[in-house]
Amino acid sequence: MTLLIAALITGIGLGSMYGLIALGFQITYSVSSKVNFAQGSMVMLGAVLGFVFCERYGLPVIVGYPLAILCCGLAGILVEFFLVRPFAVRNSEAWLMATVAGGILLDNAVLFTFGNEPRTLPSALVGESWNIFGTGVYPQQILIPIAAIAVALALHALFRHTRQGRALLAVVQNLQAAKLMGINTTVMVTGSFAISSMLAGCAGLLIAPLFSVHSDMGTLFGLKAFAVAILGGMTSAYSVMLAGFIYGLVEAGVTTYLGSSYTFIVVFALVIAVLTIKPSGLFGRAAIKKV
Repeated sequence: MTLLIAALITGIGLGSMYGLIALGFQITYSVSSKVNFAQGSMVMLGAVLGFVFCERYGLPVIVGYPLAILCCGLAGILVEFFLVRPFAVRNSEAWLMATVAGGILLDNAVLFTFGNEPRTLPSALVGESWNIFGTGVYPQQILIPIAAIAVALALHALFRHTRQGRALLAVVQNLQAAKLMGINTTVMVTGSFAISSMLAGCAGLLIAPLFSVHSDMGTLFGLKAFAVAILGGMTSAYSVMLAGFIYGLVEAGVTTYLGSSYTFIVVFALVIAVLTIKPSGLFGRAAIKKV
């Protein structure tokens, strides 16, 4: 029973974090039919900047963390401007490799400036654990799903109750119609990449106190989050978050009961099996094309 509770808590925490990162993939894909394959590097950037601002420069968390997230948003804007837009305007798919290369460049830039030694980002929520049904749980593990759900609700409010959010939804529904209505679709696409990178940076800050902070920490998180986005079907934020929880619970269950050696084998085999049976994802619907 204790193992089951531990697996559930770990799975919910991991799943919400994967879902938060995958939301970034979903947003950019919905708005521009493009994704940022440097998303994992944005996770790392958020964690590293949080460490630099708070530990090296001594900024309080309430200042350092938002500043790190804003910097990630700026990085997302640069990715769209330099690595996506030049190829998208020429109807080239080279942005795929460009964003991958951009992530590698960012990882190595951080490696040479920040160093390759793993660091620990202290947090008041990672100290004394709470006892929940006989299982020790850090408050930070409880914060992650709460923060992820809060961010998802905030995005929902942004899209439904602000002028900029409604403009972004208009671009999602019909790009050409949005242009005719006078909406600057270029700005909306750039904004989607900024939001995407900010979500990744937020995820990096949430997991940094539980994991080591280093230059290549985001690679695996980005890969898993992309798998979650595909599993969710890229159709809505809710479907992606739900797929994140499912993925996290399966991963935690496999690790707990079979061991970490089997985690990647079993989880990614299940991902392949699901996509073989349902190529549009667990909650996605196949696109209907008129001929």
